[in-house]
Amino acid sequence: MAEKEKDFQYVADRFADICILRYQVPGFDGLTLKQKSLIYCLSEAALSGRDILFDQNGKYNLLIRRILDTIVERFSGTRNEQFTHFLDYTRQIWFASGIYHHYSSDKILPQFSKNYFIELVYRTDWSDFPLQPTESIHELIEALIPVIFDPEILPVKVSQDTSGDIVKNSAVNFYDDVTQREVEEYYEKLKNPDDKRPPSYGLNSKITKKEGRIIEKTWQINGMYHKAIEQIAFWLQEAIKYAENHKQKHIIRTLISFYQSADLREFDRYNILWLDENEGRVDFINGFIENYSDPLGMKGTWEGLVNFVDEEATRRTKIISAHAQWFENNSPVDDRFKKEKVTGVSAKAVLAVQLGGDCYPHTPIGINLPNPEWIRERYGSKSVTLDNIMDAHHEAEIESGVAEEFSLDEQEVQLLKEHGALANKLHVDLHECLGHGSGKTLPNVSVRTLKNYYAPLEETRADLFALYFIGDKKMAELGLVPSFDVVKAQYMSYIRNGLMIQLWRIKPGRQIEQAHMRNRQLIAGWCYEKGHSEKIIELIKKNGKTYFKINDYPSLRKLFGQLLNEVQRIKSEGDYEAGKRLVENYGVQVDRQLHSEVLDRMGKLDVRPFTGFINPLIEAIKDGDRIIDVKLNFETDYDSQMMYYGKKYSFPDIK
Repeated sequence: MAEKEKDFQYVADRFADICILRYQVPGFDGLTLKQKSLIYCLSEAALSGRDILFDQNGKYNLLIRRILDTIVERFSGTRNEQFTHFLDYTRQIWFASGIYHHYSSDKILPQFSKNYFIELVYRTDWSDFPLQPTESIHELIEALIPVIFDPEILPVKVSQDTSGDIVKNSAVNFYDDVTQREVEEYYEKLKNPDDKRPPSYGLNSKITKKEGRIIEKTWQINGMYHKAIEQIAFWLQEAIKYAENHKQKHIIRTLISFYQSADLREFDRYNILWLDENEGRVDFINGFIENYSDPLGMKGTWEGLVNFVDEEATRRTKIISAHAQWFENNSPVDDRFKKEKVTGVSAKAVLAVQLGGDCYPHTPIGINLPNPEWIRERYGSKSVTLDNIMDAHHEAEIESGVAEEFSLDEQEVQLLKEHGALANKLHVDLHECLGHGSGKTLPNVSVRTLKNYYAPLEETRADLFALYFIGDKKMAELGLVPSFDVVKAQYMSYIRNGLMIQLWRIKPGRQIEQAHMRNRQLIAGWCYEKGHSEKIIELIKKNGKTYFKINDYPSLRKLFGQLLNEVQRIKSEGDYEAGKRLVENYGVQVDRQLHSEVLDRMGKLDVRPFTGFINPLIEAIKDGDRIIDVKLNFETDYDSQMMYYGKKYSFPDIK
């Protein structure tokens, strides 16, 4: 395909509260055959872990998805309006990798009846559906009906309500028949306070009981998820043949070794090697990584991402990372919490080619890894900004009408449309490249002391770092911010989203649960409270609608700096109580009247609150066993891709 097709259709599908987009991959045709072949093998590895994520998100997810897939393919009855509701429900399950909403964590409830579901079952061919020898499909369905339809049974994937047992009250499939206290005591006994390089205990395992004794079941070859991980390792082994350099080969071999042994120290070695490889153009992420879905913030969901460097856009990130020490030295935080020497900061803008696991279909726009704090402090971090994913978002958003609806005048609209794309990319660059890797914890302080508040506080810290420094004159001196209008666009969109627009994603009567949403409201709400009396941020009513207007951008930047100082202190000192107060007071509760207004205004626009992506199909053209070309096919649709993945990347050992 052409590098920038003008008629490229970004919007692929819409259903429920979701808009499915396509992303372009400009520059792919200019890669060498070896690089394309490497991408192909790594992409197969990235897709082979799909079942793992479904199972991690809930113990019944895989079984339910396979039943839904079978009905979609083989139902012989009339496909009427009820069937349309069924298909929309199935699409949501595909999107969320399970029966829990990817953002709110609430169970997704069907808009069709139990009786209709039973009718679907009876009119579907189950001849080769994988069943246990003693069960029938009808008995299986009867057992699953309460899980699917009853809102009181396993109602939420991740519970954040600390007044109860957040392990027992979470449906996520990391724990079975254990309490929060038992899990915390189990891992506390494993810790060695003298270990300066502690592994990420619990990252790749499930905790359960056997004969009353707690046991840890690891995810590895010849362990849990054996078949899927074996397939991942197979494609990683194939990728070694096409690696661009010896470092890449060593990285991939070490990752395979981790999948064989489940040794978390081997995973740390892999991370350190991965950090050091910045010469090849192709890169990837593969493994048990982010812990947002664990109420205790320990277990890593499986994810995969394959990308290659956007050499032109990477100029941006290289300039930022080259001045990492300057940013650290000039951060508005206490000197006790600053790094004396910033090391190992690498950053690049990349073009995603394949998304997998927890990166698919809903997709990050930037990534900063690895997560272990001691690795960050000793070896640094690597950041990637997914430029083509951000471009797809921007192209879809500028046509949505949201900017017009929440702007006071046409000048604000034009500011967002002309400068919003660059402003957002610079924010993500600063957030991922430097924000997450900035600062340090005090000796003998563990970030785990922040428990379930760590994720929103860490995202708050990185966002504040980006917001503070995007408005610094240094960014203009470096040639990254061509005018202060870029800063205005970012501050305007951030405050507006944090105080209003993101409420669109919350159901009436609910509070905010998701970490990134909590962090955005925390920042916007705190700054409004501290600055509204001086009209730094002003609430304006016009024609019965609410608007937030920023009158003093430099003063708002100072507020970002003050809050960054406090959040860094909380992290550096491990101040759980202060962190809890900050999140609970500013990041959780919803203004019901404002929420109702936002829902009404957004409901009049033909847009969806959540977006995700379908992948291009990567086709290896072969002469015998030899790859002679690799092509990208963008013609697939959402339903076809999900059904195809359900057949090709499904492994029977994951029940």
